Amino acid sequence: MKRFLVICILTLFAQFSFGQGLLDPVKWDVSMKQKDGNQYEIVIDASIDAGWHLYSQKQFGAEFEGPIPTEFTYNATDSTYRLVGDTKEPQIKPIFDKVFNLDVVYFEDAAKFSQIIEVINEDNFKAIVEVFYSVCDDEKCLAPETKSFEVSLLGASAVTENVEVSSTDLAKTEALKRDIKGRDKYEDVDKEKKGLFTIFMLGFLGGLIALLTPCVFPMIPLTVSFFTKSAQNKKKGLVNAILYGLFIFLIYVLLSIPFHVLDSLNPEILNNISTNVTLNVIFFVIFIVFAFSFFGYFELTLPQSWSAKMDSKATSIGGFIGIFFMALTLAIVSFSCTGPILGTLLGSSLTTDGGAMQLSMGMGGFGLALALPFALFAMFPNMLNTLPRSGGWLNTVKVVLGFIELALAFKFLSNADLVEHWGILKREVFFAIWILCALGLALYLFGLIRFPHDGPKGKLPKGNILVGVLSVAFLLYLIPGLTNTKYANLKLLSGFPPPLFYSLYDKETTAPLGLNAYKDFDEGLAAAEREGKPIMVDFTGWACVNCRKMEEQVWSDPEIFKSISEDYVLISLYVDDRKELEEGEKFNFVWPTGKSKKIATIGDKWSTFQTINFQNNSQPYYVLMDSELNLLNKPVGYTPDSSEYLQWLKSGASNFNKN
Repeated sequence: MKRFLVICILTLFAQFSFGQGLLDPVKWDVSMKQKDGNQYEIVIDASIDAGWHLYSQKQFGAEFEGPIPTEFTYNATDSTYRLVGDTKEPQIKPIFDKVFNLDVVYFEDAAKFSQIIEVINEDNFKAIVEVFYSVCDDEKCLAPETKSFEVSLLGASAVTENVEVSSTDLAKTEALKRDIKGRDKYEDVDKEKKGLFTIFMLGFLGGLIALLTPCVFPMIPLTVSFFTKSAQNKKKGLVNAILYGLFIFLIYVLLSIPFHVLDSLNPEILNNISTNVTLNVIFFVIFIVFAFSFFGYFELTLPQSWSAKMDSKATSIGGFIGIFFMALTLAIVSFSCTGPILGTLLGSSLTTDGGAMQLSMGMGGFGLALALPFALFAMFPNMLNTLPRSGGWLNTVKVVLGFIELALAFKFLSNADLVEHWGILKREVFFAIWILCALGLALYLFGLIRFPHDGPKGKLPKGNILVGVLSVAFLLYLIPGLTNTKYANLKLLSGFPPPLFYSLYDKETTAPLGLNAYKDFDEGLAAAEREGKPIMVDFTGWACVNCRKMEEQVWSDPEIFKSISEDYVLISLYVDDRKELEEGEKFNFVWPTGKSKKIATIGDKWSTFQTINFQNNSQPYYVLMDSELNLLNKPVGYTPDSSEYLQWLKSGASNFNKN
């Protein structure tokens, strides 16, 4: 996009503002200084707003496979001046980009470029420097822009183009503008932040499961009896037991503190961890080890000296500090059972976009579930008699958890496979492995396979039969996932298996995930009128990192995929497409101020279309409307929360059906 007159446009459309509106995160300063004789250096300084990335001049990968490189062009001729060498840029070590699967170079905060020129004719010397660039932050990318500067031996200034505007230009300018209705209606609707409570409850559920393991369950009556009998009075015993539970809760919350430090040092670090191939493979191996530990082939324990030291401190110190060390001792000695469950919680948190806060909520829920029994049974000691006795059922719980750990291990291997495109864990292969895990669990619960710590065979417990039946039911639910039918869309497992397009079956289309998408707004609008459906406009880019994240991580959610494909006519407009328009389609777009912008490429057309009609120039950007251009709800940008995005889609469809 050429130089937008941001202030004028924002003033004109202030009452229709959406989100952050127009963005211009790079400020350019061009200067000239003499070197030797008739050689001069053109210095181009870029000042970049915090959080934004300006990319190198180097093309990484084939066109559209990597980020859009920065380009400098000059009006050098044999009669005016010539270029000496290439335009130099800061030398920065490439960083691997997991989305493009390439090493890329980008600049933050500031970047200095320079070009040596040799002036041939100093009389009326004038050089034009044109910069073509694109920038991204952690949530969005902006359409490419072109800015021009005029450089003389005395200084430099931005170029003001005087383009003759024809009646055709004016007509096409008006045709690009649309009467979008309902913008004021959705202007002040705030996005809701959800998910932390869900993570907390999942952590709480994990803690409840940990209570049923052989490492923790027998400790409940022993510890509560110790507090109630050793205290001088009942009230003090109650207070000590409650403190014990509180310290357990705090210990697990404190385990998440280092991740907050990492998150504050670099907000992207947890997301980088979650998609790092090496770490995902390590998680895969760790979970396999956890699974076989639960199966009883070996025990995972922290050094015995740790627990002995904590126990001695608890005995010698006494008081509140002694109770804290008792809680710490429990956390250490129960690691062989709680460690794998905590590993699952850690891995799950690091594969979301919630960062350290989600991890803290999950750990808090886990610690609370472990702590509650000690406080409750201390308050009501007679309830201890209602607890089932320890026995072989505790080992059964461990084995069940082992099969769950084994299945979850392949989620991490799948993450690495998707990033590296190995093709070893396609969606159907992933489901086949889960089917085998479900089958193995059912066979174990029905007594057909055994593990090292299992006791002698006896009458099959009712609990085994119940969970075994559930395992078989889950197995049957997974089987359609192996097919190439509409039933392969297993909604209950959204987010766990690879996306629908990552399949052994042929899914090739011209749009992400096998969706049907129009690449021209008017063609999509006509289709929506014919089909009687609402429109979903997807402002995207070939080199837009978060556009790919949305498509691969959010759109691949079965419910979201179904809603987009069935409820809407999808129009994907690529604002960075540099394919030239046909000569008859090129024109000069005229801004309200009278200035003009040349529309020469597909990207020029759709980036200007987005800016003039929606007062936003960032990608990804999603708009729901009907064929009469009535907005159905507030447009949104990068929305990594699948449930939030699905609710946005559903609200748009609901509002369409009401009209």
